[in-house]
Amino acid sequence: MNSKQRNILVTSALPYANGPIHIGHLVEYIQTDIWVRFQKMRGHRCIYVCADDAHGTPIMLRARQEGIGPEQLIERISVEHKADFAAFRVDFDNYHSTHSDENQFCANTIFERNRDKGHISRRVITQAYDTVEQMFLPDRFIKGECPKCGSQDQYGDNCEVCGASYSPSELKNPVSAVSGTTPENRESEHYFFRLGDFEEMLKQWTRGGHLQREVSNKLDEWFKAGLQEWDISRDAPYFGFEIPGHPEKFFYVWMDAPIGYMASFKNLCDRTEGLNFDDFWGPDSAAELYHFIGKDIIYFHALFWPAMLHGADFRTPTAIFSHGFLTVDGQKMSKSRGTFIKARTYLDHLNPEYLRYYFAAKLGSGVEDIDLNLEDFSARVNSDLVGKVVNIASRCAGFINKRFDGLLAAEIAEPGLFSDFLSAGNIIAEHYEQREFSRAVREIMTLADRANQYIDDKKPWIIAKQEGSDQSLQAVCSMGLNLFRLLIGYLRPILPATAERSEAFLQVPAMSWSDLSTPLRAHRIAKFKPLMTRIEQPQILAMVESSKEDLEASPPPVTPSSFLTDDPIGDPVDFPAFSRVDLRIARILSAGPVEGADKLLRLTLDLGGETRQVFAGIKAAYHPDQLEGRLTLMVANLAPRKMRFGISEGMVLAAGPGGTDIFLLSPDSGAQPGMRVK
Repeated sequence: MNSKQRNILVTSALPYANGPIHIGHLVEYIQTDIWVRFQKMRGHRCIYVCADDAHGTPIMLRARQEGIGPEQLIERISVEHKADFAAFRVDFDNYHSTHSDENQFCANTIFERNRDKGHISRRVITQAYDTVEQMFLPDRFIKGECPKCGSQDQYGDNCEVCGASYSPSELKNPVSAVSGTTPENRESEHYFFRLGDFEEMLKQWTRGGHLQREVSNKLDEWFKAGLQEWDISRDAPYFGFEIPGHPEKFFYVWMDAPIGYMASFKNLCDRTEGLNFDDFWGPDSAAELYHFIGKDIIYFHALFWPAMLHGADFRTPTAIFSHGFLTVDGQKMSKSRGTFIKARTYLDHLNPEYLRYYFAAKLGSGVEDIDLNLEDFSARVNSDLVGKVVNIASRCAGFINKRFDGLLAAEIAEPGLFSDFLSAGNIIAEHYEQREFSRAVREIMTLADRANQYIDDKKPWIIAKQEGSDQSLQAVCSMGLNLFRLLIGYLRPILPATAERSEAFLQVPAMSWSDLSTPLRAHRIAKFKPLMTRIEQPQILAMVESSKEDLEASPPPVTPSSFLTDDPIGDPVDFPAFSRVDLRIARILSAGPVEGADKLLRLTLDLGGETRQVFAGIKAAYHPDQLEGRLTLMVANLAPRKMRFGISEGMVLAAGPGGTDIFLLSPDSGAQPGMRVK
């Protein structure tokens, strides 16, 4: 243990209470949890808090779509999030919600202190307004054609095709993503945080060792462009906190979200004797405060957040640690490929500690992306954890249990080797401290190789067959188990569940870092039970397949024949859900029969430069020659559906009682492929 105990408060970015945790999210929470567990093993007072980010327009709209209140939605999501985190052994000291009394108190305090010092301004702005839903639209709820490249169906703030940034007013043919109608411009008074008031303070802070170098360099671009005022208000209807003294005006979700760190800690302080809020958040705090975040939210955390805190007379973070994104098999996570894997889907098939270990083996202190290569994932876990670390215990424990009633030797057979392992703990600890987890893992696996080599050289299975060799056998196997104990102790921050099972087998209490320096002598162990099993390829395949099924299950796929029935009218669909159907004009480039299908035709459709293959159940009504060159309507944003004949990438619209009486819907004259039908 270090000579002086440190007081450390650690947070991870708050997951949004609008959906499930997936493995991309878990990179951050696992990284943070490993670091926190290491600090606790070193004997420091390290507190890890988090919360659900529970405000904003998306949550309000989703709750409305489900016919429930936002409070019901965020409570349900909170239960799911907590269960997933617990299963992955992410051990928060407190997990709270931004929709809480503590967060409202802290948000009001920060707003009022900054307002009273002149750091909040008011002015009238023009925004897009949905006249059907009677609400102002956030940028991400406006879609249209990119003003730079002309790509359709782009968000109101940036184009995902060409990467251009722009204001919603520049978007061509804008449409509300909520109602599907064209928004109109309306004026509204908003509140702004004067970020420019803190320019000098932020320049010093961002270059003061609080950020990774590459992050500091990136933020220089903001200073060169000039720090702009930040809109911190939103108009009703909005799910969030009303701004004190300003009815119908609410704090923007990004205003109160980071304040959720303070709120979660305050909630813990209110329930914990001897834990004082000001000791960690006061302006004179000597405690350490660290935020782990993704690189996509750096500017909120490294500019707005320290400025707001400073303006409200709170301390600023000791450091902000940013990380990169997760790719799977070298590509962005994909629902169609089954690599957009929810935490719960993973847990249905695999041990969570496999993923904790693999992430640790990839993570460094920088902001680079990491890749989950599924083939390498199984090979590495099987080789390192099962084949090397756990194997040491299984190779030695049987002899100790059977021949010596579980009793280890009274002395260490190889003091020099034990000392080498112990000394390596210093560099491993330094790697953990610096968040260089991949380096720590490499050091540990090098030791594991040495431990296995020791056992291979001594060959206890041969010693066991020799008469009068009991003392040598006990010494070798006891040495092996002491080396195993050191390895599992070094891995404890990464593999907490495996460490606990190992501690039960070794019959020792939860290991601290300082405990590891004392070997087990004349100590009795329990009967050995397998600590970890191999990953089998069918488990990986099943997980990927289940992730594909998740995609197909939500929303349920609509088959081409489903429009051609006389079934009773089903349950009503609300307008926001219906408005998401993207109807486009399509030209039928070719049509032909589908081998093995009695009712289907294979259509190749032109959507104005993009071609799609669609299977349509219209063979009884149309000959292929009647269709080629014809314009029709199609649902363009229907998820691709795998059929035994191939992939169907949309749906053409038809009506009629069926059989030969099926009529493709046709657009008005003058229509062109790719045009949207409103």
